[in-house]
Amino acid sequence: MDRKNIKNEIKHSERPDHSEHSENTKHSEPTREELRQQTMKWLAKLEKELKDIKAKDSGKLPKGQYKSMTENMLAYVKDSRHFIEKDDWVRAFEAVIYAWGIYETCLRAGIMKRV
Repeated sequence: MDRKNIKNEIKHSERPDHSEHSENTKHSEPTREELRQQTMKWLAKLEKELKDIKAKDSGKLPKGQYKSMTENMLAYVKDSRHFIEKDDWVRAFEAVIYAWGIYETCLRAGIMKRV
């Protein structure tokens, strides 16, 4: 196949229509409800865990990183609450999962521990 035919083949190939999957598309009700349930579950778990932790700058991280990690984790929790208020369950779920990831990283690195 020569270059001209390849271009023509690409131009006329069937491409999936993703126009219905824009960022503003509302999710189906079961998906939306599952996102809501999972977001609220993980947010409640994280907020409970954060009440029962002891955190300290153990010197295991470069200077300033401890503060940055804890600030980011708490910012993601706050972001999750914000997106819940906006009824944006995808972003609310993403934010709480990011916060949970930072929290677990801190636990495994010995920066935080459960009391």
